[in-house]
Amino acid sequence: MWRALASPYYRYRNAKVIHSVRVGLAMLASILATSGIDIPHGIWASVTLLVVIGGLQHQGNIRKKAAERALGTLLGAVIGLVLIVVQAVSGSVALTYTLMSVVAAVCGYYAIGKPGYVALLAAITMCIVAGHGDNLIDTGLWRTLNVMIGIVIALVFSFALPLHATYSWRYLLADNLRECAGVYAQVANGVHVDPDEQVQTFMRLNARLVQLRALMPSVAKEIDVPQARLEQVQRIHRSILSALEMLSTSTGTCEQALVREAFAQRGERVRGALLAAARALRFGGGRHPEAAAQALRMPASLAQGSETGETGMNVAAQAEAAVGPLAPQMQGPYWLSLRVEEQVAHLRALLLETEPRWNIERASTHRMV
Repeated sequence: MWRALASPYYRYRNAKVIHSVRVGLAMLASILATSGIDIPHGIWASVTLLVVIGGLQHQGNIRKKAAERALGTLLGAVIGLVLIVVQAVSGSVALTYTLMSVVAAVCGYYAIGKPGYVALLAAITMCIVAGHGDNLIDTGLWRTLNVMIGIVIALVFSFALPLHATYSWRYLLADNLRECAGVYAQVANGVHVDPDEQVQTFMRLNARLVQLRALMPSVAKEIDVPQARLEQVQRIHRSILSALEMLSTSTGTCEQALVREAFAQRGERVRGALLAAARALRFGGGRHPEAAAQALRMPASLAQGSETGETGMNVAAQAEAAVGPLAPQMQGPYWLSLRVEEQVAHLRALLLETEPRWNIERASTHRMV
């Protein structure tokens, strides 16, 4: 069981289950901690841990969001204690209600924007600790203590069973690249595909593309890579999908024998490049630290254009010289095939550049050495 939990792919496939187990264990720990030593108002420890980690799954957002939520909760607890003291000293209910309303208004102002979590939770915790200002000071102190206990338990369990967004990003991208390789091979070899099956394929590809977009902020924080760099990968990936979709719906792609031969050769190169990138993302370099980087290094046939600065027009002219003049109906698909090859080469170059960061297994191996 523990060996399975140590596998990144197992944690990726069962992320929701692991997260639910983590939250359940944290809840049990909070109940036992507060009930075992009979801390008054112990339920607020459980409420706090649910607020802090209940909706946080990946390490990338836990580090930031949990800190923000903890800060907001503690700030609200302090404000609540101050309100209890004001009520006890002044004896003025009107003053307490006015101060609570002002604090709520300020928190509401900042809740719409970047510090939204901090402001919203500050207002909620203020009400938990102070009530309507009529709670006793010892009640407020006990509730504050429970809030702190809940925060500590939440953070301990978050880091004890970590879930990395980076692995989800890698595996989803690898799945898409592998499926793209299959689509391109079908197009290059002139394989007829049922239109409904084709629609389902691109629905899957686009669904993963959307999931990748949602993961990028967390991935950028986990591996310390600028999000703009991940945006480049996303943009090229989207461009490849668009070109493949147009290619797969083109008619007469392989009507000319010479073009069919050239298309098949190019298809095999592109397919191999996509599969190599998918393998690097899927398996990383845990056992062989340089394996992922080596798989991403482009063969000469793909790298030549980007290294020499050749344009698509030059490559097309060379191709036309090799296969003869293209029929009008063949020019669009052939240009698209060149575009896909160029984009695949660019994608592999970006993945190779950032590989030391996203290849967490390799980074861990280097730290151990």
